[in-house]
Amino acid sequence: MRIAIQGELGSFSHEAALRMAEEMDAMPDSAATIVPCALSVDVFRMIADSAVDAAVIPIENSLAGPVAEHFDLLLNQDVAIERESLLRIRHNLIVLPGTGLESIERVFSHPVALAQCRVFFDEHPGIRSVPYYDTAGSVKQIVEAQEARAAAIASRQAACQYGGQILLAGIEDNPANFTRFLLVRRAELVRCDPSADKVSLAFTVENRPGTLVEALQVFARLGTNMTKIESRPVVGEPWQYIFYVDYQLSTTASADSILEILQSSCSMVRELGRYRSAALDPVASPGWPVS
Repeated sequence: MRIAIQGELGSFSHEAALRMAEEMDAMPDSAATIVPCALSVDVFRMIADSAVDAAVIPIENSLAGPVAEHFDLLLNQDVAIERESLLRIRHNLIVLPGTGLESIERVFSHPVALAQCRVFFDEHPGIRSVPYYDTAGSVKQIVEAQEARAAAIASRQAACQYGGQILLAGIEDNPANFTRFLLVRRAELVRCDPSADKVSLAFTVENRPGTLVEALQVFARLGTNMTKIESRPVVGEPWQYIFYVDYQLSTTASADSILEILQSSCSMVRELGRYRSAALDPVASPGWPVS
């Protein structure tokens, strides 16, 4: 099975893709082939062209918020969500083997990862943070360049991928750091999960008083628990918005009813997937799971 990701091999997306492949019933005895892409739009293009079987994309982080571009791509491409996974984000300080902390002058990583490790930089004022395009790419760069005075912040997978050494593990400021990943496939290939208990959909409403309230009341009337709502602007139509909603699925009939009612009252409705909600990993320390 070929799975596309955005970013370098060794990224958190790579780690999430391997985990989701292992969890899939269709993958009992074989490993997935991870296909890295420079841009998210390239990931979705590979799905459309059948160059890969699926893609694993981050949709939101518990601290940094949503990945806006991926909401747009989900809606505008002929894909559907097949499953989700929650990955605990553990940031590690990775160096060339044998490098000590006293030698490090610069630390490279994605700006979001750097921002999530402020305490480390406060405790080491002599070390400068340097934004880089990708967490795993920063490890790749320091290893290939043999930068003995530099380090990177990235996943354990990145250290394994490029031969780096984890000098300090778990340097993130907040242990409640999770990223929700989605496995998406071409819509016609998505398998219906009989244990699905979650639905993602998108809709637009007319720009007049009360239309959004009317749409949201549909969920309340049917006793459905909405777990997320996100708005995104409609490209080319200033001040018009698409609303993305996740809700808990009680029965298939209730999901069909919600879709039918919304279709009669909304300008546009599209279901993006029915799938099983992800559970957190087993707890390794009080209160928090491990990745």
